[in-house]
Amino acid sequence: MALNASDLNAGDTHEEVVVDDLTRTQLVMYAGASGDYNPLHTDEVYCKEAAGYERGTFAHGMLSMGLTGKMLTNFVGDGRLTKYGVRFTNQVWPGDTLTARATVVEVRAEGGEHFVDLDVVTTNQDGATVITGSATARVDP
Repeated sequence: MALNASDLNAGDTHEEVVVDDLTRTQLVMYAGASGDYNPLHTDEVYCKEAAGYERGTFAHGMLSMGLTGKMLTNFVGDGRLTKYGVRFTNQVWPGDTLTARATVVEVRAEGGEHFVDLDVVTTNQDGATVITGSATARVDP
């Protein structure tokens, strides 16, 4: 189902849980998929003893960004994002549940195509913001 510009208004939102109870196994799996084996994300002992993180390992920023991107493509459709950027505002820990929300900022036409500009926020189960960002996607008229 295509997202239509005529159905969108500034202030409209789309929200979904993108991960429920993130596991250490998921962190290690992401390390393997991305090739980023930084011990901060995979080695509990290193994190606590050498790096001083009492809570241990934490998620790769790009894992959190990818999970947030999943919400975006679920909302606007595959192959429609033209711009996507984020800022990492807090760490994501094993056990976290993340909810991502896109808010329509503007629906516009440019060069004969239609676009939607979105504000993006991802929060954890405590309501703490872990990602802020923006995205633009092509939409049907």
